[in-house]
Amino acid sequence: MQTILEVRGLKRTFYKDKELFTAVNGISFEVKKGECLGLVGESGCGKSTTAKMITRLLEAEEGTIYLNGKEIQNLKGRKLRGIYDDIQMVFQTPQDSFDPRCKLGDGIMESMINHGMTRVKAKTRMLELMQMVELDSGFAERYPHQVSGGQCQRAAIARALAVEPSLIVLDEATSALDVTVQAQIVELLKKLQREMNLSMLLICHDLALVQNLCDRVLVMYQGNIVEEGTPDEVIQNPKEEYTKILIDSVL
Repeated sequence: MQTILEVRGLKRTFYKDKELFTAVNGISFEVKKGECLGLVGESGCGKSTTAKMITRLLEAEEGTIYLNGKEIQNLKGRKLRGIYDDIQMVFQTPQDSFDPRCKLGDGIMESMINHGMTRVKAKTRMLELMQMVELDSGFAERYPHQVSGGQCQRAAIARALAVEPSLIVLDEATSALDVTVQAQIVELLKKLQREMNLSMLLICHDLALVQNLCDRVLVMYQGNIVEEGTPDEVIQNPKEEYTKILIDSVL
């Protein structure tokens, strides 16, 4: 099976209270074509730092990142901007990820127009994407503050899909939504993965969500990956004490 993302020895430190703190401590993993990989752990374990390094929103101090077999860790300028054809991120608070002065439809169209698509073609594709994420076309004319969190997250997923990336990184993409809306977004992601053979990296602290959506799961603790396996293997037969504590805290 084709490897979409390969991470080797990724490390990042920060200064916290004037002391050096290792947020991510040399982790390695892969995401295969069509796979949903879950990265779970408590707040502060290094999950979001990992996501930001993979998407080059944050520089890694050590390690390598390969996207579709190409090393992206040291890219700059135009070559760095080019990776966003292949990798897109969906954030925790969707309203914050849209320009509040722009309508949702324009936000979804922006990347397509930047890639040279005419506005007419981009609008047609935008409406197709909105239908794909089960949003009425009328939402294209609304501003981020005029829609619910779930509706805005659907628009954010449509925007991420606009450039047909190889990988979507979802950083706590359902945690700001209420339980009913979370379930709807999960079902949407499952449908999109099935229909489009999407590769996804799901950053999450919700083990029930991971069990419902992911093919494999990595458990992260204090910057390290301490356990991995299928969701059923990890949840029903955890090997590490931390994993057992994590499971007991939510089940």
